[in-house]
Amino acid sequence: MNRVPRFVMVTGSAVALFGLFVVGYTFSPAYTDVGYMPRQPIPFSHALHAGELQVDCRYCHASVEVSAMASLPPSRTCMNCHSLVARDSDKLEPLRTSVETGEPIRWIRVHNLPDYVFFNHSVHIGRGLDCQRCHGDVAGMEELRQTEPLSMRWCLDCHRHPPDTIGAPGNDHTRSGPSECTACHH
Repeated sequence: MNRVPRFVMVTGSAVALFGLFVVGYTFSPAYTDVGYMPRQPIPFSHALHAGELQVDCRYCHASVEVSAMASLPPSRTCMNCHSLVARDSDKLEPLRTSVETGEPIRWIRVHNLPDYVFFNHSVHIGRGLDCQRCHGDVAGMEELRQTEPLSMRWCLDCHRHPPDTIGAPGNDHTRSGPSECTACHH
């Protein structure tokens, strides 16, 4: 009987540690989000638009330099070109319907942070970070997918050791980002 409490403690500790490992691994962003690529309502090729045609990211994501959100373009922005190019394509029927009805296209967010995290695109763009740092080589992607974990650890690694683009010639932003909790958690 004297061994029972010790057995229960050792077994309980082992089960608890194993459980923490399984939960920590399977629910970490590195495991669940990298590679996420939802099917969008319109098949949009970033490789064509941003890559081959070299449309600047800011044409579609117009508020990225002045707002916390990168924003998605209104359907009319897409129609600036598609009223002339591929205008009869069946793939663009949802776009034409959106313009006619005024109902926005329901794009599915690819890069999504938890509600308890505050992220401001304009601050990061203003510090000289390239979009590719967080979003990968979007200009080479046929379909947009998440390439980085966007985990707290990943963000803090960048805040503590900024990439080489920070402090590059013409960029006087050389210090690392804030690492206190309230910088991202409000």
